[in-house]
Amino acid sequence: MTISVITVVLNARATIEDTIVSVLSQTYKGIEYIIIDGGSTDGTLDIVNKYKDRISKIISERDKGIYDGMNKGIGFASGDIIGILNSDDIYADKFVLEKVVKAIDENNNDSCYGDLVYIDKYDTNKIIRRWKSCEYKEDLLQKGWIPPHPSFFVKRSVYEELGMYNLDFPLAADYDLMFRFLKRYKIKSCYIPHVLVKMRTGGSSNKGLVNIVQQNLEIIRILKQNEMGNFFRFFWFKIIDKLMQFRR
Repeated sequence: MTISVITVVLNARATIEDTIVSVLSQTYKGIEYIIIDGGSTDGTLDIVNKYKDRISKIISERDKGIYDGMNKGIGFASGDIIGILNSDDIYADKFVLEKVVKAIDENNNDSCYGDLVYIDKYDTNKIIRRWKSCEYKEDLLQKGWIPPHPSFFVKRSVYEELGMYNLDFPLAADYDLMFRFLKRYKIKSCYIPHVLVKMRTGGSSNKGLVNIVQQNLEIIRILKQNEMGNFFRFFWFKIIDKLMQFRR
């Protein structure tokens, strides 16, 4: 099986090289690596082009935001499995993609996901909090649970059949996509009980009170569309889960 890894980037000169190296260092050989640049002006492309001989496709043009870039990357992808790795994230070790392919291939799963750790912006060995996931059960979605999006790998055929990221949700399209795939369409998924991704703190959806409020308003709309029931219960459990992550 071939796995397509998509990195969407805009002005991430300080972190993009770590991301690229973590992909190119994977032991799994059947990788198609696609970088979608939104028109960086800070020298990001200079770093990307250092590795152009090992990157399958580099696209640089203005887009409508990060999820539009992801959709564009999915459209270019030809792999059997698609993974999204943001430009300030890195794979936890060099065996991540081997684990992903094995998890999906062995039992003909449509998707898989694993654990994630938040790391310091400057010291990638310093863990801020741990996002420990678990085996999927539908009732967990009503209790604030959701897989870590950067660790969520999906077959390309699922995107082709069920659609991509909804740009009506500029800060929460990942929630919409995972709720839609797991709850509404009930795709077959499995849990890999290992840390797959290290994510730097300070992502776009967590910058400032305005973005936090807007993201949560989008999530409420998504919950309504997917008939997820009691919104207050969802957010209460979500808050508790985040507190537990810091405790871990």
